[in-house]
Amino acid sequence: MRMGTAPARWVLLATVLGSSMVMLDATVVNVALPRLGADLDAGFSGLQWVVNAYTLTLAAFILLGGSLGDHYGRRKIFQVGVTWFALASVLCGLAPTVELLAVGRALQGVGGALLTPGSLAIIAATFDPADRSRAVGAWSALGGVAGAVGPFAGGWLVEWNWRAVFLVNLPFAAVVLLVSARHVPESRDESAPKRIDIPGSVLAAAGLGLLTYGLIRAGAGLDALVVGTVVAGAALLAAFVLVQRRSDHPLVPLDMFASRRFTAINLVTFATYAALGVFFFLLVLHLQVVAGFSPLLAGTAMLPATVLMLLLSARAGALADRVGARPLLIVGLLFAAAGALLTLRVDEKASYVVDVLPAVVVFGLGLSTLVAPLTATVLSSAPPGHSGVASGVNNAVARVAGLLAVAVIPVVAGLAGANYTDVDRFASGFRTAMLICAGLLLAGAALAAVMIRPEPRAAPAPDVDVSKCTHCGFTAPQLQPNEAAR
Repeated sequence: MRMGTAPARWVLLATVLGSSMVMLDATVVNVALPRLGADLDAGFSGLQWVVNAYTLTLAAFILLGGSLGDHYGRRKIFQVGVTWFALASVLCGLAPTVELLAVGRALQGVGGALLTPGSLAIIAATFDPADRSRAVGAWSALGGVAGAVGPFAGGWLVEWNWRAVFLVNLPFAAVVLLVSARHVPESRDESAPKRIDIPGSVLAAAGLGLLTYGLIRAGAGLDALVVGTVVAGAALLAAFVLVQRRSDHPLVPLDMFASRRFTAINLVTFATYAALGVFFFLLVLHLQVVAGFSPLLAGTAMLPATVLMLLLSARAGALADRVGARPLLIVGLLFAAAGALLTLRVDEKASYVVDVLPAVVVFGLGLSTLVAPLTATVLSSAPPGHSGVASGVNNAVARVAGLLAVAVIPVVAGLAGANYTDVDRFASGFRTAMLICAGLLLAGAALAAVMIRPEPRAAPAPDVDVSKCTHCGFTAPQLQPNEAAR
């Protein structure tokens, strides 16, 4: 299929809309948290679950989703994921309690894990190799537009009714299903392993779920249930590692971590995205609870950083090809840490232009500098022919980092129960959390400086776009083209 033709435009429409639903629901929901918390009488732990239930299942099953698409047909699994996501969105939009909303969010994450890998896999399998880079570039650019518009649209919807944030997915899902049924060809990977690692996926989901539950519950105090749940979750994750070590078709090939460089970049990823997960979760809450911003203004507060990502990420990737990834990783993480520290100036009298905008710009400069070199380093650290697996593993590391950080850091900062409705207590907890985030970003910079050694640099593979953030859903959907091969 060649770019510029009508069939190509239909394929791009289906894949962009599908992946954009997943990306937007990972970020826009943060804007709705104060309103839905008040409407459903939810404590802070309830809000944590609204965010973490989605991240949990998305992180646990995203590699499985790619494998299912390779085996049973990428279009088929993509369509199953879109349908699943839409039905889960209905449950979220109609949920009468925060507990049922969290269940709906977990189901949304499963749908997202099924459809997200398929969006790029379809492009990689459908487009002519000569046009594949252009197709991925168009996919990334359109995804970037969705990322830029999303917070504004989310804030507007929340001003009307927070439930609309979920129900708005239905017409988009209907369009994706119609277009994909008529215009997206089926494809599969005939060389994929004959078996799928179902036990590994179940162990990962159960282990992460129990661990997250125990860590969030710890906000109400340590007791036997908390300790037992955390221990059980850790034991299941240890069992997951054993299964991966012994499996001939593992979701996570552990031998990849024999590479010092691959291990190092994943440690940097963990520290970075642990900080980013908490930053995005708490800043929008802080702007509404403490600074008194409307959902619309709070939702668009990060728009300048999105614009910087769109304008500068590709240039940062090109610069990394010339000077190496390590300097840009260090500088980007230092800028991001400075941006997190600047948010300490945001209080109940904060002005957007004077107090919020400088923090957002500095933070956005940091993200723009570090995400492309980080992705490029992940891919260059992988053994030949394993770039898709490496990208998938790194993507999962980033999501798990955000999941655990959102569970742990607010508890450490003293945010629990109904504290988020108390301006003074929330402000105090927010300051502590931002200091921890800055510390994590500085730790990531130190890891990059010490553990990532310069290597001979090669140009990225022609079907890889490293110019956008692949984990936080900030300006583009989450997966790399090569990950589609998983």
